[in-house]
Amino acid sequence: MSNTAQVIHRRLVDDHLADGHSEPLQRDQVTEFVRSKYPLMPQDDREDVTDHVLALANGLGPLHELMEDDLITEIMVNGPGRVLIERDSHIVATNIVLGLPEVEHIIERVVAPLGLNIDRRQPFGDARLADGTRVNIVVPPLALDGPYITFRRFRAKGLPLEEFTTSGTASLLRWLVRTKANIVISGGTGTGKTTLLNALAAAIPSGERIVTIEDAAELQLESDHVVRLETRSANADGVGAVDARALLRNALRMRPDRIIIGEARGSEVLDMLQAMNTGHEGSLSTCHANSAADAMRRLEMMALLHSNALSLEAIRSQLAASVDVIVHLSRTPEARRITAVGEVSNTSVHLLADETGLFKLPSRRAIDMPDEAWLDAGSRERKNQLPELAERRETAK
Repeated sequence: MSNTAQVIHRRLVDDHLADGHSEPLQRDQVTEFVRSKYPLMPQDDREDVTDHVLALANGLGPLHELMEDDLITEIMVNGPGRVLIERDSHIVATNIVLGLPEVEHIIERVVAPLGLNIDRRQPFGDARLADGTRVNIVVPPLALDGPYITFRRFRAKGLPLEEFTTSGTASLLRWLVRTKANIVISGGTGTGKTTLLNALAAAIPSGERIVTIEDAAELQLESDHVVRLETRSANADGVGAVDARALLRNALRMRPDRIIIGEARGSEVLDMLQAMNTGHEGSLSTCHANSAADAMRRLEMMALLHSNALSLEAIRSQLAASVDVIVHLSRTPEARRITAVGEVSNTSVHLLADETGLFKLPSRRAIDMPDEAWLDAGSRERKNQLPELAERRETAK
């Protein structure tokens, strides 16, 4: 069926352009063409072919089938040539081979509806598709082998916390969210920080007003009261940019119960710490770091870089008073897992749980305290998983 659609697509596009038309193909045009060329084709098959042709012509062309596969998390176009994908944490090559005109057509389909320009004057940029897919594009002269496109896709349905950790640690994390602990998720690129952020946010009690701030809107919260804000890049004239710091300052005037910052990586860090420490408890964010301890140092460094008035001691004091818990994610060949949950105390991070389970309760106090049964569950899980983890570490050596 896909081969038939591709043949029809090529014929229609060629005829369309030969007649001097530049507007997108319309459904009635495709339907009539399919009916005339394949009069004996069943009606259901005809509708399927028509849908496929329209996706090829007006969507992302040869990448349409990959975009329909929910198990694919990354699609990588490294210039003209074979397309690569990531599925189940493994990068594999597909049978799809793109030429330069097809790559350029895909870029145009991505950026044109958004009013963006990716050219030699501005040879790289980010975009977001309607389904939330994040797109990064780099073109020559920065891209040496032709245009590069990276699609990062997100699950239509969120994952439960148990997909990332043991049941005892998952129970602790839900308790921390309910009791309005300020939590920062750390990890490397592609470890699943945004997915875990969604899972944590699912534990926020209903009825609370949540304000989210992101560079590209990726969070898919199921709460009934979510206000979503997205940063804006400068236009072709270099004006109109709105960064996360400006949005955060505005969010403080929107009566938020919770503030969720998709990623802390710039001048907004200092404002985020101040918000966490001045009545806006229960905030959530992420940052790039190699460990939970490194996450604290990263936040400290970013706050210092954008503050000329505060000393290192003042920044550390603010950080210790603001961040309650660091949750660190790591990526293994098998899955993305929480490898550390640390409680922050005087800028030090004290481990409560690792990939084997929960072994210590936090010192944090709340009306409903954590259940010691979570420790028992964590201990049993840790005992069961130790041989497997030892074998995995030995294999990795």
